[in-house]
Amino acid sequence: MQVRAIAKDIGISPRKMRLVTNAVKGLRVNEALAILQYLPNAGATPVRKVVASAAANAENNYSLNPDDLYILNIVADDSFRIKRVKPRSHGRAARILRRFCHVTVIVSDDPADAGR
Repeated sequence: MQVRAIAKDIGISPRKMRLVTNAVKGLRVNEALAILQYLPNAGATPVRKVVASAAANAENNYSLNPDDLYILNIVADDSFRIKRVKPRSHGRAARILRRFCHVTVIVSDDPADAGR
């Protein structure tokens, strides 16, 4: 059975977040949480919370064993952008884009789900 959890509007760019999500894609949930705990990237903490939330959803809502779960898919999608203007010399202006992202985690206990 597939169970998911979503974290929305995380204040880290999707490109930086994908470095973290690609490191734990396809791993067991216990291994992924151990790796994310010591990963130095700033995106490791929000991803760790989402993976733990997906495992808790599977355990509490569907009575699945958390030791049997693995990460079927994990995606960092683009969210909104805050647009600002930074003054530059000679009356010019430079645009600043502050990017945000959504993280979606799908965990499963059935190896047959990998083909879907």
